Amino acid sequence: MAILDAFTQEHPELPLAQICRLTGLRHATAHRLVGELTAWGALERLPSGSYVIGLRLWELGTLNPRGLPLRVRAMPIMEDLHAATRQHVQLAVLDGTDALVVEKISAAGAVPVVSQVGGRLPLHASAVGQVLLAHAGEDLFTEVVRDGLARFTPRTVTDPATLRLTLAECRRTGVAVVREEMSGDAYSVAAPITDTKGRAVAALSVVGADARTHLLVPAVVLAGRGISRGLGA
Repeated sequence: MAILDAFTQEHPELPLAQICRLTGLRHATAHRLVGELTAWGALERLPSGSYVIGLRLWELGTLNPRGLPLRVRAMPIMEDLHAATRQHVQLAVLDGTDALVVEKISAAGAVPVVSQVGGRLPLHASAVGQVLLAHAGEDLFTEVVRDGLARFTPRTVTDPATLRLTLAECRRTGVAVVREEMSGDAYSVAAPITDTKGRAVAALSVVGADARTHLLVPAVVLAGRGISRGLGA
């Protein structure tokens, strides 16, 4: 598991020597384990000798109920929302203390954003993150603010009391509106996606460069409800 965890969005391709450094494993041990993982399909060896994550893990990942089934239900509605807004549209689920992006449709020429499929966003500074955090329990809020809230831009909310008010407003209105809190010139709105028991299992957002992106709230809410109905809500 430590070997697999060494691969990240920033380092998707690793030579054996770097795997040893990142995991602290001795060369012989790492060589043996990497060989076993490669034989099983969890890793693939490139012609250069470096390793990447194998398709076998992707195959298993599609079995997660918050992965492929959610994306299958969401994609037609996400495509409609993208066609109507011509902005980034993304779908995220809660994973630990992060929002994990499981699907995204990008627009050519749209504002550059840091998120990508398989990437993570902070709960306090992203619209999808605020939606997920607003509908999670108090224990998660305490864990998120315990070590301090990272500042990404001058507009990032880093005060726990202010964040608590922001989340309360999110629950009241049913949406999160984020203005340049994650990156400059990026505005986003997000709405929850609920299951048969009314639990927020995911969040849907639109991200754009226009300060009037908040005017897209009705469209995002409508899309979120459509996906929720597809899940049985």
